[in-house]
Amino acid sequence: MSLLHANSSALLVVDLQERLMPAIAGGDAVLENNARLVRAATRLGVDVRATEQNPRGLGPTVEEIAALLPRPAQAKTSFAAGIDPGPGTVVVTGCEAHVCVLQTALALRERGRDVAVVADAVGSRAESNRDRALDRMRDHGVDVVTAEMVVFEWLHDSDAPAFREVLELVK
Repeated sequence: MSLLHANSSALLVVDLQERLMPAIAGGDAVLENNARLVRAATRLGVDVRATEQNPRGLGPTVEEIAALLPRPAQAKTSFAAGIDPGPGTVVVTGCEAHVCVLQTALALRERGRDVAVVADAVGSRAESNRDRALDRMRDHGVDVVTAEMVVFEWLHDSDAPAFREVLELVK
């Protein structure tokens, strides 16, 4: 996999839900980085999709993220998101890293998709689960990146028309 490009990426936000997020280690930072990525993606024309795992049990997507999404999150019961957001690299964020994020990333890889998981925008209740999930995904060909890496690769150039606006998201 090479650099990420805004015109050939999709952002997939997995299960950032009301009843789950309070239990996530570093959950506030996970939400903050997801908000940055959704805002940057929206500004740069990157397709954004989101899922909710069993929303009757875990509640809807947290309001601060739901308000930023261009379309409602798709409900699911399968741990792997059944969404294939179109051509290009799928940039995956969300919770829990060792369950739904992991199974989504591996399922996408099985279908031959390029996948980048954003390490500082995924979480689990236990950090050890998150860390092992990131290791496993990397071992299976998933690119492990950070939110800032994604934003600056999507921008590509400091002369980009959206540079100053998007730069404010990472400060």
